Amino acid sequence: MKMKPEWDKEFTDRLRPVEDEMHWLYNELYNDDHAYDYFLTMLWNSYQARSKDLRAWDRKRIKAGDWYKSSKMLGMCLYTDCFAGTIKGVQKHLDYIQECGFNYLHLMPLLESPKGRSDGGYAVSDFRKVEPELGTMEDLAKLNRACHKRGISVCLDFVMNHTSEDHIWAKRAKAGEKEYQDRYFFFDDWTIPRAFEETVPQVFPTTAPGNFTWCPEANKVVMTTFYPYQWDLNYRNPTVFNDMCENMLYLCNQGVDIIRLDAVPYIWKTLGTNCRNLPQVHTLVRIMHIASQIAAPGTLLLGEVVMEPDKVVPYFGTIEKPECHMLYNVTTMASTWNTVATRDVRLLQRQMNVVCGLPKQYMFLNYLRCHDDIGWGLDYDYLARFGIEQVAHKKYLNSFLTGNYWGSDSRGELYNDDPRLGDARLCGTTASLCGTEAAVYEKNDFKLKASIDLDVMLHAFLLTQSGIPVLYSGDEVGKLNDYSYHQDPLKKDDSRYLHRGKFDWNLAEMRKDPSTRQGMLFERLMKLIAIRKEHPLFDASADTWVLQTNNDCVLGLGRYYEGEKLLALFNFSENDQTAWINEGETYTDLISGETMDAKAVALGPHSFRWLYLNYNDPKFSGEKEEA
Repeated sequence: MKMKPEWDKEFTDRLRPVEDEMHWLYNELYNDDHAYDYFLTMLWNSYQARSKDLRAWDRKRIKAGDWYKSSKMLGMCLYTDCFAGTIKGVQKHLDYIQECGFNYLHLMPLLESPKGRSDGGYAVSDFRKVEPELGTMEDLAKLNRACHKRGISVCLDFVMNHTSEDHIWAKRAKAGEKEYQDRYFFFDDWTIPRAFEETVPQVFPTTAPGNFTWCPEANKVVMTTFYPYQWDLNYRNPTVFNDMCENMLYLCNQGVDIIRLDAVPYIWKTLGTNCRNLPQVHTLVRIMHIASQIAAPGTLLLGEVVMEPDKVVPYFGTIEKPECHMLYNVTTMASTWNTVATRDVRLLQRQMNVVCGLPKQYMFLNYLRCHDDIGWGLDYDYLARFGIEQVAHKKYLNSFLTGNYWGSDSRGELYNDDPRLGDARLCGTTASLCGTEAAVYEKNDFKLKASIDLDVMLHAFLLTQSGIPVLYSGDEVGKLNDYSYHQDPLKKDDSRYLHRGKFDWNLAEMRKDPSTRQGMLFERLMKLIAIRKEHPLFDASADTWVLQTNNDCVLGLGRYYEGEKLLALFNFSENDQTAWINEGETYTDLISGETMDAKAVALGPHSFRWLYLNYNDPKFSGEKEEA
């Protein structure tokens, strides 16, 4: 394509190497050069609208390369209203965020959404307007600038599969305007929707059954994969793709560093398929990746793909043609809580073998808990080798983690419970699931110590994995379940609000007192975080492997990078265990400072070891040995 004379050198230098591919991909889907020309003009306009400071930020990020793969990266995920009331309130608490060592801040959905029909902010009525109760778009831009000055990157959700039924496009579609009905999936009767239903699974079969809703205003049926008030966008229409990309780049131009592509596997629909993970989805994400690298190259794409590994990994694209920069490590999270309930590390060990075998360029965002529920998408084919049946196992996991199993101190609640299928998911804060809530209620100091030990061990495991570890706000001080949502008519039917409660700043102040449970947990977590940032071996470029411990209760992981070696051992049992390893060198425990042999290592209940060796030490005769 001939470059336009008004385009400056920086823009054309970014566009030229990728334009042929982008043009080909775009027309593979749309075969519409007029729409493509509009798309290029939109990219230029978005680039021009980017502030001088953000352009400088882009150049800094380009020069730094894979800046987000450093071991110094640590994330916090929070709801603005729960954490600090407003966006300005979040800015006032940046000192706390920095004190905790967080330099990646994920602000949960804060764009305008209708009350009572928002699905926690995931039904957006205006992609360019902040929820008035939280502030303004200018407040968000100011917060982002303040974060950048502190070296903090900001992540924001971009809900791309659907809009709220209150979005201006939806309102005009309701009024009968065909141009806007064509931005969604409208049908005159139920014939085609019923054909879709034959192959398309239901996301929420108990709370929002079906994938279509009758729209009385338009006298038509509209596709609503998630909830009736969330209307699926029709990405077969190039106008939808162009305008949604422009909305994404608008958010980038407010200083957002990471765009979380919400529900991205669902965005392309084809009759006769399950409308999940279709090839066209990857084409769209690849184009979005290219577009962001042209107009706002300081921005990363984070894919929300809550599926099994073979469905997740393709969203990285390839090394030569990347799609998402980062993906959620959902399966490891679910497998971790499975291991807590079973005390058997074999499934988790299998999962870590898969992750360790992936190219180092693939970057995962790791977490123990997030805003959402825990879904039990485990490898049941593997579990079947041990006589474990899927429905019965899910029932056991939910029984154990809700405290309904003998001896369990976990306190969670079921989400989207379907007794017929036994397919409920689980909610709860990390501390409550670890037993802290039960210990506090019973005033049992022994149980309290045990719960904090488990909490710390799980976070040590989180911090050992390659990628960006992200803590859900409040986990750093052992926030417990908040049952007040039961009294809120707008929230009482959604148990995910159990772990979305208000951040109690009075309790957070107790982190400074080591005699309190908040202080005990905070001090130990901050030590782990400091150690991780100090040692480059936690970098995503490190070699990683699963260490055989010959004990089904103990998980072992190894890391090696530029002469540094780590053997990490995690006891998922409430009893003393031994990791039956036999390494030749003498190691230092990074937590206790103890020097020890890595042979038949003893581990207390729910404890862990970070055994460290530095081959750069002069005692190794100046030669780096192979790990």
